[in-house]
Amino acid sequence: MKTLALVMIVKNEERCLGKCLECVKDLVDEIYITDTGSTDRTVEIARQFGAHVSEFEWCGDFSAARNFALGQSACDWNLVLDADEYLISGTREVIKEFLETGGAVGAVHRLDSFAADTGEVSKSNAFITRLLPAGSHFEGRVHEQVAGTLPIRPVPLVFEHDGYLQGGKGERNLEILKEEHEDAPEDAYILYQIAYTLWNMKRYDEAEPWFEKFYRLVPEKGTGYRTVGVIAYLYNLLRLQKYEEGLKLIGQEKRKLDPYADFHFACGTFYTQMIFSDVQRYVHLLPEIERSYLRCLEIGEVPKHQGVYGNGSFKAAYNLGVWFEVNGLKQKALDYYQRALDAGYTPAGERMKKIL
Repeated sequence: MKTLALVMIVKNEERCLGKCLECVKDLVDEIYITDTGSTDRTVEIARQFGAHVSEFEWCGDFSAARNFALGQSACDWNLVLDADEYLISGTREVIKEFLETGGAVGAVHRLDSFAADTGEVSKSNAFITRLLPAGSHFEGRVHEQVAGTLPIRPVPLVFEHDGYLQGGKGERNLEILKEEHEDAPEDAYILYQIAYTLWNMKRYDEAEPWFEKFYRLVPEKGTGYRTVGVIAYLYNLLRLQKYEEGLKLIGQEKRKLDPYADFHFACGTFYTQMIFSDVQRYVHLLPEIERSYLRCLEIGEVPKHQGVYGNGSFKAAYNLGVWFEVNGLKQKALDYYQRALDAGYTPAGERMKKIL
């Protein structure tokens, strides 16, 4: 029978490490934790769970730390996690065949919680290669990726991630990413990560030139990050009120990104704010708002797509409700609000009360 280890790098994770280990301890045979300089109770918590603890002097390189941690494991397979990721679905039994068969790396499903502009906590889907056969290694100093040519297969393990709600990592990552950029100035993935990091930090003016270069250099096929990058670029242009550039981007991407609800949701948001900025000039785009959100609902929530949960369902339905309400079509508004409410989106109920 193949053995499975949990392999982690940590630093000052007493907030969440115990929860992470408690969730996953029955899934693995061994726990290997590499500490990179904690000053809190992190190491103590790790030892309480019987972990093999090692130390690594932080050198500003996540791959170096992860590869050192992987080197501590004596198991056939390694599950690589961060301390702010918690198993919510999946057992050893459901991945048994994958472990015994081998020949691939496993991508787990992660639900990322983040603070939306509305003040709500939203969730997005991510699929990350985290179940690795012995001998695997990472490359990239930050936002590291598994190296090699093995195919990637999904595994039925689902994790919640709350790290984006904590903040404070943007500046650290940005510094490392810019150092990587100096070594590889034409690398579209690094450009994407710099642009996306700045966008998340709400530094939209700084993000724009990085998005521009990323978009110019990223291949149209064969990358998993292009779609997310283009959608973030569109939102960044919206923040900067660069409407004509955004319209051009939508036109260039409409066919390529048609299967993605996140793209059409971004388009609906873009058209709405664009029209409000100058109704006379952009009134001809009014039908595009309804068309965009209807396309979101037509696509629905696609589990294999990375993206924001709700953009293919209740969030699109809610925005259609708002759209019909402001246009005086109360029954249509109620119908879409009800659809959003049925999916558990409580703000729709508040709008319904106001109409009724």
